Amino acid sequence: MTKPVIRKKYLLAPGPVPVPESSRLIAAQSIIHHRTPQFESILKECTDGLKKTFNTTQDVFIMAASGSGAMEAAMANIMSRGEKMLAIVGGKFGERWAKMGEAFGLDVQVMTLEWGSAPDPDDVKKILDADKNIKAVFTQLFETSTTTLFDIKAIAAITRTRDVMLVVDAVSALLATTFEMDAWGVDVAVCGSQKAFMLPPGLAYISLSERAWDRVEKSDLPKFYFNLKAYKKSAAKNSTPYTPAVMLVQQLKETLRIIFERGVEANIQDCVHQMNAVHAAAKALGLKLLSKNPGPPATGILLPDSIDGAKIPKIMRDEYGVTVAGGQEHLKGKIIRIAHMGHVEFTDLVVAITTLEVVLRKLGYDKFELGAGVAALTKELYVV
Repeated sequence: MTKPVIRKKYLLAPGPVPVPESSRLIAAQSIIHHRTPQFESILKECTDGLKKTFNTTQDVFIMAASGSGAMEAAMANIMSRGEKMLAIVGGKFGERWAKMGEAFGLDVQVMTLEWGSAPDPDDVKKILDADKNIKAVFTQLFETSTTTLFDIKAIAAITRTRDVMLVVDAVSALLATTFEMDAWGVDVAVCGSQKAFMLPPGLAYISLSERAWDRVEKSDLPKFYFNLKAYKKSAAKNSTPYTPAVMLVQQLKETLRIIFERGVEANIQDCVHQMNAVHAAAKALGLKLLSKNPGPPATGILLPDSIDGAKIPKIMRDEYGVTVAGGQEHLKGKIIRIAHMGHVEFTDLVVAITTLEVVLRKLGYDKFELGAGVAALTKELYVV
């Protein structure tokens, strides 16, 4: 059997994701200066559009950073020295909240979950009832490392009735699942460009509720580049306090056009549709899902114990040109994660599942008929 020649490459990892051609072409155009009326107009259009995606009337600020930059900005601007926070840790990115809190010298309490589980809102309530010193809850909308969706609406119903901030990392989930910042009562939401927004990495978005701004006025943690007071002052003039990622903002304008032309809800339903199809494919291959509450941005599939699971992402990428993600921490070699958000098309998933079948067979797992996963996938995808 001859080794296939890779002519095309497919990106199905949960960030970065494929970027639409029209947005890629923007990056080939001449760059404009950021302190001009032309850029100010583009920035305003983008920030207005982001408000619609966050479902908020509050300002949304655009930073030249990854999503982690917005996470740090959230913590640095609403917390003060020595204050107590609750980090909900059910995966790699929940751990990031806890580590940030430790770096800022905060009193960090951790709610530890089994990886693949979502927090029970009643358990969050019990923790907050038992400790009135907790000033903020830091959590995920979607824990990307375990592909698990959290019930933020239910958690927000608890925090908004008390003097506790709710800070949500929506980096991998905004535009891939429902999120209502104002209606739910979320205090701070952060996102990034390289997931469902279909852009290269490099932009971070953050929005704060009115009561979160009260905390900003009292915060005494150190901050300079991420000082949100500076961003708010500049936003009033359709500007940024520091040099923005000009070309990425221009690309954001184009991807927002694509998103709104299709419709936000239609984009979300597309992710749900593709999620269901990948779930059906996994089942047809005799494989189980990692998550007990899977979400639309990506699917985590448990790999057979009989094979070396760490080889699957490498072979799919290097021999067949299909990039998926493996597991993190103790899940390395145990799962693969396939994204179905952003500019991922149905045909991309057909290629991904076909390749997965071939590689599973190549590694000795044969508890399925070749084509079974693809058949299940396509049947789900094309059901009207």
